[in-house]
Amino acid sequence: MNNIVAIVGRPNVGKSTFFNRLIQRREAIVDSVSGVTRDRNYGKSEWNGKEFSVIDTGGYIKGSDDIFEAEIRRQVELAIDEADAIIFVVDVEDGITPMDEEVAKLLRKVTKPVLLAVNKVDNAMREKDAVEFYNLGLGDYYTIAGMSGSGTGELLDALVALLPEAKAPVENEEALPRFAVVGRPNAGKSSFINALIGEDRFVVTDIAGTTRDAIDTTYNRFGFKFNLVDTAGIRRKAKVKEDLEFYSVMRSVRAIEHSDICILVIDATRGFEGQDQSIFWLAEKNRKGIVILVNKWDLVEKDTMTTRDYEKKIREEIAPFTDVPILFVSAITKQRLLKALETAVQVFENRRQRVATSKLNELMLPIIEHNPPPALKGKYIKIKFCMQLPTPTPQFVFFCNLPQYVKEPYKRFIENKLRENFDFSGVPIDIYFRQK
Repeated sequence: MNNIVAIVGRPNVGKSTFFNRLIQRREAIVDSVSGVTRDRNYGKSEWNGKEFSVIDTGGYIKGSDDIFEAEIRRQVELAIDEADAIIFVVDVEDGITPMDEEVAKLLRKVTKPVLLAVNKVDNAMREKDAVEFYNLGLGDYYTIAGMSGSGTGELLDALVALLPEAKAPVENEEALPRFAVVGRPNAGKSSFINALIGEDRFVVTDIAGTTRDAIDTTYNRFGFKFNLVDTAGIRRKAKVKEDLEFYSVMRSVRAIEHSDICILVIDATRGFEGQDQSIFWLAEKNRKGIVILVNKWDLVEKDTMTTRDYEKKIREEIAPFTDVPILFVSAITKQRLLKALETAVQVFENRRQRVATSKLNELMLPIIEHNPPPALKGKYIKIKFCMQLPTPTPQFVFFCNLPQYVKEPYKRFIENKLRENFDFSGVPIDIYFRQK
């Protein structure tokens, strides 16, 4: 297992900038507005040949009435429990604040190694100002500038010296399948993941837009192992007003692009709205496997036809790509969550399945013979051979004499026949006709 390092501190001291520098990617959102990071953000870093995981936490605030602040405080405390070492970031510009003292009081009780990082020290004058941080009672400090990276080397040298030796070789997590949980704001994506992993990893409130980063969690239960990515809710561009929300939407779009499967969570009480369709088509356009979860199903008044009618309406909206699993779930009552998981794993398997060329020809050529493409301008199209291409997503090529005359309806007919005979549920298929 990797060692875990938590970055803590009050809001707006530069924790996320420092986190991004450690993982060498712009993963956590950085903005001059305080309180941007709300969930624990996980990343990987390496220094002097030693690998460790980094947690970026929300800013620690005590005595605030804000609903987010109480949740953030819990998230910070959870991160400290999880970590093997803690980096406490303070801001030289503001000096010691009462809030810094609160965090220091919390950290003095911790038996794990704590490193004090005085951020924004980018000149000799500020180097002198940093001396006052001895008063926090945490021993020596390290002066850094998160923006330029100055001083981070010394801090990391000290950090890796304190970390215990890794217990076992770390698996390459990049190889794990990535399941992105996507949807509109407030559809219940974070609640769904919290219910799955059995702990409150993500801040959940009734306010839309609570999650702002796309955050990875490794899921390893019931024989399944993959990365779950919780994304910020995607809204229509016209609704994206703050810079911050724009970043969140971009992060979600990128999470879709880098995932294998998209679990689209929709709010049962609101129906399958235009924005849900946009997210669906975005995932389809990127050729991702898709599972649709109708969440908050416990809040819907039902009769014997409700499920069937609801499903029929969704399938009409997503036509012609209707071969998509639709499940009715509730993150709160944990209804059908395991089934949702099994379905997502099955779609992942469908997406990477290979059909043997001999089997494909044996099955498809008689079907094509009975239902050949319609003749065009007195010319007959003869399809002689077909095969699956060696691509990450299912793509099939059919060799024929006049590929330019094969029209869209016939391609759809071929796709339907492939789906009837092989399980490609939830996976977009590409079909090409080429000159023999």
